[in-house]
Amino acid sequence: TAYEISACLVGSEMCIRDSLLIMLLIFLQSLDVASLIKLLLSLISSFFNNKEEETVGEINVEFKILDDRLGNDIPLPKFHTKGSAAIDLRTNISKSYTLKADETKLFTTGFAIHIKDSRYAALILPRSGLGHKDGIVLGNLSGLIDSDYQGEIMISLWNRSKKEFIIEPGDRIAQMLFFSIFSPNFKLVSKFDETERGIEGFGSSGKI
Repeated sequence: TAYEISACLVGSEMCIRDSLLIMLLIFLQSLDVASLIKLLLSLISSFFNNKEEETVGEINVEFKILDDRLGNDIPLPKFHTKGSAAIDLRTNISKSYTLKADETKLFTTGFAIHIKDSRYAALILPRSGLGHKDGIVLGNLSGLIDSDYQGEIMISLWNRSKKEFIIEPGDRIAQMLFFSIFSPNFKLVSKFDETERGIEGFGSSGKI
C-alpha cells in the first residue's frame, strides 16, 4: 500500500542518515587533536567567509563589446582590488593622444552597458591619481549612466593642468561606480516643519 511504501522510504532515509553519522564519527575519531582543531578552524573560517560574501550587493548588467580588442589587447573593465568600490575604465583609442593644457576631449571605451533595472544607475568618476598628480579630471566632473542607456560609454577628459598629458590606448582614465537609487514621491506642502538650520546655507555653519 501507499502507507507501507512511504514507511519503507522513511526507514531507508533514516538508515542512510544513521550510516553517514556513524561514518562521520569514525572519521573524527581517527583524527589526532591537531588535525581536528585544524578542521574545525577551517569550517569556522568558511562559515564566516560565506557570510561576508552574502553581504556584497550584486546586480546583473548587460555588457556589449564594440571593439574586438577588448578582452585581448585591452583588458576588460574590472575591480582593481578586492575592496575596490568602482571598476577601472580604459580608453580604446587607436593611437596615443596628447591632451593639451585646459583641453577637453571625449574618449571612447569600446563597450556599452544596459543596467536595465531602474533601481540602479552608474556614476563615472575621475581617477584620484590622475586628478591629483596630473590634473586630469572629467570634463563634466561626473557622468551619470541611467538604467535605460544603451550607448557606448564615453569619457570626457579635461586637462586642467598647465602642461600636456599623453593618453595611450588601453590607459585607465576613469572609474565607474554602480549604486542604488530612490524615486521620491513629492508631497506638496505650504510650509516645512522648522529646523535649527532652516534656510541658512553657503557657509552659514562656519569653518569649525
